[in-house]
Amino acid sequence: MNALRETNFHLPGQTAFYRGKVRDVYSLGDKLVMVASDRISAFDHILPKPIPHKGAVLNQIAAYFLQSTSDICPNWLISAPDPNVAIGWRCEPVRVEMVIRGYLAGHAARTYASGLRTLCGVSLPEGLRESDKLPEPIITPTTKANEGHDEDISREEILERGLVAPEVYAQMEAFTRALYQRGSEMAAAQGLILVDTKYEFGIKDGKILLMDEIHTPDSSRYFYADGYAERQEKGEKQRQLSKEFVREWLIANGFQGKDGQQMPDMPDAFVREISDRYIELFEKVTGRSFVKDTASDIPARIEENVLAALK
Repeated sequence: MNALRETNFHLPGQTAFYRGKVRDVYSLGDKLVMVASDRISAFDHILPKPIPHKGAVLNQIAAYFLQSTSDICPNWLISAPDPNVAIGWRCEPVRVEMVIRGYLAGHAARTYASGLRTLCGVSLPEGLRESDKLPEPIITPTTKANEGHDEDISREEILERGLVAPEVYAQMEAFTRALYQRGSEMAAAQGLILVDTKYEFGIKDGKILLMDEIHTPDSSRYFYADGYAERQEKGEKQRQLSKEFVREWLIANGFQGKDGQQMPDMPDAFVREISDRYIELFEKVTGRSFVKDTASDIPARIEENVLAALK
């Protein structure tokens, strides 16, 4: 299966290059060319095998939602000239990620199950079960780490440590709630529940811009709305569209990113299953058909499209 593990371009006007967990980022003055590879990460580790079509899925979902929410919050995106590429404005990243949760799931559910009733300074009521809807959406920020694990942090600690100016944080909170509301409405129209998601912001010319990707399976968790209430009533696991099933597979195979743990080998059948699930999520979330690219040389196609866009 053809997949894009990495790119190594030398673009005209290129001033810097950075390879993240999933993206290859090329700096060109005040612009960034961001290539979404098919690498997949979980527990802050890159898994050994890339997932065909994953990068195109993420990039196209992100572009779709950035364009659909630009009336709420200005964002970094200028164009998406290739299935795997976004070109946008270079911003100074705010070193805090805004995570918002409408339901008790994932990290929040694991924290709650451990007996804790406070997450990032936010109190949670007693008597919740996994996947229950929260009384109201809660914001649980994390510090954005260059390497290693992001760490939970409270609003109070962010302001005490001077990580973000109070007026900037207040605006980020307002944007986060409005974006989650819009994302939830768009999900509901597609028969989905936007369970939780994260947003990253940056500053350009003194203005707060939404950066990176939004409402993708790498940054969000979705439940199927159909049957949600019945499954909760019976205490059954919710059907979800996210990469949580990848994390669960890793946990079942003895890996949570902790010291001394060995990354398990991923069978080809599981790689195909992940690819199929990402495509399913694209189609379910956007209501559009996903077109599989058949290019035999993906980097060459990307470079050609990027060079044409930069002209």
